[in-house]
Amino acid sequence: MTNSPDTRLHALSEWLNQDLKLEVNDLCPASSDASFRRYFRAQVGNDSFIVMDAPPTHEDVIPFVNVSNLLRSAGVQAPKIHAQSVERGFLLLCDFGSRLYLDSLNVDTADSLYDDAMQSLIRMKRGVDVQSCGLPNYDEARLRSEMDLFGEWFLGGLLDREINFKIRPVIEKSWRVLVKSALDQPKVCVHRDYHSRNLMITDTDNPGVLDFQDAVIGPITYDLVSLLRDCYITWPKERVEGWVRKYHARLIDEGLVDGFDADQFLRWFDLMGLQRHIKVLGIFSRLYLRDGKASYLKDIPRTLNYVVGSCQRHPEMADFLAFLQDGIVQQTYFKLGQPS
Repeated sequence: MTNSPDTRLHALSEWLNQDLKLEVNDLCPASSDASFRRYFRAQVGNDSFIVMDAPPTHEDVIPFVNVSNLLRSAGVQAPKIHAQSVERGFLLLCDFGSRLYLDSLNVDTADSLYDDAMQSLIRMKRGVDVQSCGLPNYDEARLRSEMDLFGEWFLGGLLDREINFKIRPVIEKSWRVLVKSALDQPKVCVHRDYHSRNLMITDTDNPGVLDFQDAVIGPITYDLVSLLRDCYITWPKERVEGWVRKYHARLIDEGLVDGFDADQFLRWFDLMGLQRHIKVLGIFSRLYLRDGKASYLKDIPRTLNYVVGSCQRHPEMADFLAFLQDGIVQQTYFKLGQPS
């Protein structure tokens, strides 16, 4: 079997109709993501399902299945898996509908929607046991390899800039600061991509949570950064800090943290966001250059703006900030536009 779209779709239809004995009235694209996975919406009578197509040569559905079970056991609304064919890379999932957080977030709805999303995070942190869950650790090697995408794909690939002998020590020093901050934090289950494009508005148990197959055991602020310093939508600094303090208070009430105050939590949050956004600059550039997904280019200026803002708030990142402001920021904004 080849992995061409037509062949995969034909095999998917056969699985639904012949193997599962479903009378599918309609099968249409639902969404795609930054990987090789595709999603289709299948109408079966009055019921609607989402079908994942994950080509086995590129994707492994087993982590998705395992993490879905972990999250659902913790009380997080991950999609129920109705049927699976691991060897072919097909999953039949419940359908959360089409109301993305991103499409509904505004100044009036943000408090309520984020409140639900943060409560879901609390359930995840409380309900997934870090010792027995079997998830990999978000260790130093993983943190560093992610940030190294910045040099390879954003600087070298997108901007055609070389990391010379003068800047290498600056980058190494900066990476050490960010790795230490991440590893100093309490360890919890980390979704790793908990943002407005992976959260669905649902009538009960809001939100529906998607795209969790890369979950790890890692820093307690990581998912909150993904949510509140979202690469697809920006909020005023004061409002974000208010949400962060509220979340920190909830963690204390739940007995999930002890021994550090809100200011320490905010520092961890800020530096965790810096690590994540440095990584994302590399990922968005790679999605464009390697995978031909140009839509992510428009989100690079916003992401770079987050990086600059975080560096400005932390003196230990002054050298890295100076490097960015010595042409990197200007070149990016000139090429891709100002952050929105």
